[in-house]
Amino acid sequence: MSSRIEQLIDEIEEYIDNCKPQAFSSTKIVVNKDEIDELLRELRMKTPDEIKRYQKIISNKEAILNDARTKAETLVKEATIQTNQLINEHEIMQQAYAQANEVVTMATRQAQEILDNATMEANNVRMSAMQYMDDMLANLENIIAASSQTAASDYETLIGNLNHYHEIIQANRSELHPVEELVEVDYDGQSDHIDVI
Repeated sequence: MSSRIEQLIDEIEEYIDNCKPQAFSSTKIVVNKDEIDELLRELRMKTPDEIKRYQKIISNKEAILNDARTKAETLVKEATIQTNQLINEHEIMQQAYAQANEVVTMATRQAQEILDNATMEANNVRMSAMQYMDDMLANLENIIAASSQTAASDYETLIGNLNHYHEIIQANRSELHPVEELVEVDYDGQSDHIDVI
């Protein structure tokens, strides 16, 4: 069963796929800010829960190791009891000593195998949980980066359009005030040309 984070990411991808394309563009889309904000807000709320869940899985490593240690200690205690019983029997003391060593060696080997297996299993669980979270966060990072890039591109287009319209308005205003040529006559009868806006 997929996690809520995976479901949210699927919903965001589906939402983006279903968005209408921007006019005259094959790569840009029109996004409803409220809807995408709601999906991202729920994703932010669910991420800590998922992280806690995987932290709990990782913490089970300690439980596995503790269980292995308990089993190992039990085996060693049983081996020690058996060793003491064999040694107490005087007539078979040498045989008991040899058997006791064998039991202790076997118990120690089994205890080490249990510890090794438990450690390996705990590390595998930890690595799997970390890889899963890294994959989820990488996917989320890609979505946010793409959204930021689209927003920046749209902003640059808007500024370019506004500057273009500003230039048109300035040109139109200049046409409303054309340059006129006035003739001013001096007292000596000669005329000077003065251009006045």
